Amino acid sequence: MDMGKSTVEEIRARFDADVDRFSNLATGQSATIDAPLSLDLIAAAAARTTPHARALLDVGCGAGNYSLKMLDALPGMDVTLVDLSRPMLDRAMERVGPATSGTVRAVQGDVREVAIAPGNFDIITAAAVLHHLREADEWSATFKKMHAALRPGGSLWISDIIEHSDPRIQALMWQRYGQYLAALKDEAYRDHVFEYVLREDTPRPLVFQLDLLREVGFAEVDVLHKNSVFAAFGARKGS
Repeated sequence: MDMGKSTVEEIRARFDADVDRFSNLATGQSATIDAPLSLDLIAAAAARTTPHARALLDVGCGAGNYSLKMLDALPGMDVTLVDLSRPMLDRAMERVGPATSGTVRAVQGDVREVAIAPGNFDIITAAAVLHHLREADEWSATFKKMHAALRPGGSLWISDIIEHSDPRIQALMWQRYGQYLAALKDEAYRDHVFEYVLREDTPRPLVFQLDLLREVGFAEVDVLHKNSVFAAFGARKGS
């Protein structure tokens, strides 16, 4: 864990108190640019590339928005929900359970530590969660873990905040993100979001993550959408 960054317990406490904001399918997470669009694109891409999916793993499930969208596109899947926050998991279970004829299971914990059986899932989603990974070895281990968890032909879909490799481009995109946040609410809200991103998050460049997906064994990698410091992308495991 980086010095000065929030601990897992501190991050958990913030999410415990923020369930309602993550329960709106129409807006997604409003602090995330194009959250509803990324949600729609990922659900459609997963359905197109993994049409016979029977089991979904939703990492960092929050209140269950991604699982609900996936079940709209691919009805009847078994769903495993993973999140740090028990209140988030409780809300997700309330919403996702009635939405599928399959089984729904909740696992509270950090994706770096929870046991995930290999070869059990057809689709994995990870929305606004991987930016909490710190060192490069944590990123590599987590990507390997998700690759192993997929069945042959399965797919992984990520929506997250990212950095840019060139600090000049990062500064430009961060400025644009600040303008978005100030227009969404006001400058105080912008400063609030910037403060908790600095305290909690360690995003990595999109190119770093795409290269790492290939490095851990994914056969195909695609970018669905990118706007400012947010991107939606995915990868398919070989058959």
